[in-house]
Amino acid sequence: MKKLFSLIVCTLATLSLHAQGWPAQYEGVMLQGFYWDSYADTKWTNLESQADEMSQFFDLMWIPNSAYANAMSNNMGYHPVYWFDHKSAFGTEAQLRSMINTFKEKGMGIIEDVVINHRASVNSNWLNFPKETYKGVEYQLTAADICSDDESSKNGYTPTGAADTGMAWDGARDLDHTGENVQKNVLAYLDKLLNDLGYIGFRYDFVKGFAAKYVGQYNVTAQPQFSVGECWDGSKSVVTNWINGTKQDGVIQSAAFDFPLKYYINDAFSQGKWSRLNGGCLSDDNNYKRYSVTFVDNHDTGRFGECPLYANVEAANAYILTMPGTPCVWLSHWKTYKSTIKRLIIIRKAAGIHNQSAILKKQSSSTGYVLNVEGKKGKVLLLLGEATADTNGYKLANEGTNYKIYVTENVDISALDDIKDEVIELPDFCTVTEGEVCAFFEAPTSGWSTVKCWAWDNTNDYTGGKWPGATCTKVGTLNGHNVWKWTYNGALTTLPQFIIFNNNNNGLQTPNLVFQNHCYYNESGTPVGIVTGINEVRSKKADSRSGIYDLQGRRVSNMQRGIYIVNGKKVVIK
Repeated sequence: MKKLFSLIVCTLATLSLHAQGWPAQYEGVMLQGFYWDSYADTKWTNLESQADEMSQFFDLMWIPNSAYANAMSNNMGYHPVYWFDHKSAFGTEAQLRSMINTFKEKGMGIIEDVVINHRASVNSNWLNFPKETYKGVEYQLTAADICSDDESSKNGYTPTGAADTGMAWDGARDLDHTGENVQKNVLAYLDKLLNDLGYIGFRYDFVKGFAAKYVGQYNVTAQPQFSVGECWDGSKSVVTNWINGTKQDGVIQSAAFDFPLKYYINDAFSQGKWSRLNGGCLSDDNNYKRYSVTFVDNHDTGRFGECPLYANVEAANAYILTMPGTPCVWLSHWKTYKSTIKRLIIIRKAAGIHNQSAILKKQSSSTGYVLNVEGKKGKVLLLLGEATADTNGYKLANEGTNYKIYVTENVDISALDDIKDEVIELPDFCTVTEGEVCAFFEAPTSGWSTVKCWAWDNTNDYTGGKWPGATCTKVGTLNGHNVWKWTYNGALTTLPQFIIFNNNNNGLQTPNLVFQNHCYYNESGTPVGIVTGINEVRSKKADSRSGIYDLQGRRVSNMQRGIYIVNGKKVVIK
């Protein structure tokens, strides 16, 4: 009897541990394993092939919704039709299972993008939902499971559920989470994810669309080890109110993305408004830092027309990887700045920084920012911009553009010696001629049929003076993305400062990008690399093969460890 009682207590304690939204003092780092329209790049087989490398640095990976959405291509899964059929634009269910198992064997858990605020119907027929079977039980939604104020009620249909408990979503039918049948369907779906497919946790999509308490109720029953909500709002109080709303029996049941911090990051790193990093966010609040998932950009914010960060991206990742909370690195940043991010993760883990670490100091000035955080094994000191601080007792661990990161002398960072700089391989069809002023753009797959360029500085226009600018030339295709090239053919001897790519004035365009000569910009507008490795010459007539440059085309006065272009040739300094 005593053994049985002990077993029951142990089981209840384990359930209670899992049902608290996010683990305490968690030292893991998460990867968002996709970006918008990343179908070819992030199919399950492609991700699985990278498991050896990714699992050395990341503990979790969040992937798109894997349920079938009436399409096997060009569908990100945010309007799921089926919940128990998991073939998608990213691969078959067998490929999904293989990927999840491969990462699990290497100690890395997979988090599913759970879309339960709304659901699409078969062949877009409004209220025509499929009948599915799971573990011998049939599941199906009907008009009675759709919120009475759903837009279908104004289009000839009669949903009979209760009123929506959150914000409306016009793209699909809003589910009535007050209803018993919806709850039964959702819980069976979550069971499928955890106990059949092998996911370790959930990222709840558009949680403003239904009352937070339902996330709490679902998690208490389903028992995910990790749960994070997309409460997209720049107000800390809105996000913390949502977190508190998930409480069951007074216990928080889900973490949330630290959107307030995201907006502070944009202002600080793109505009030099360093004091914004002192603003209220989850990760610097002792009551909520455990439930903070920090990020620089994601599949939504990194898209054009949203709020991407284009400046000091490496420094911004250094910031979230030094802060409390659980950092979530975006795949686009991982691919572009892989060596830097590897080093930053090693430093974080070597110092034992976790999601509840203490912030010892945070101080802004007009020229930079100082952050000092204490981990389980040592302290980390981050200097951003031109900030200075007393580094007595610390050693330099890593530095880059607008950041330096130090650790206390006792922290073992010898693993940094094993990280080699990545050589970015740009497509062979991207070529330049001597003295050419040009740029390359890897266009998104959706909606970009013709690409035009608008380039300028404070005095001159380089693309004809009439919007939408000069026509670009398609030079090739990479992973299903068309790559376009703009070349300047005018008489100006200076280079533009800014550049915009647009879809011939059809409403799609990049934000203002900083122009770098011979630069290859990916679909999110991030400068991936320089085709010649040389730029930042402020005159067309300058000798483009003289001097020392880094792989981003920035001229440097001295070479530390890294890869450089010296007089037009690649040099590796170890």
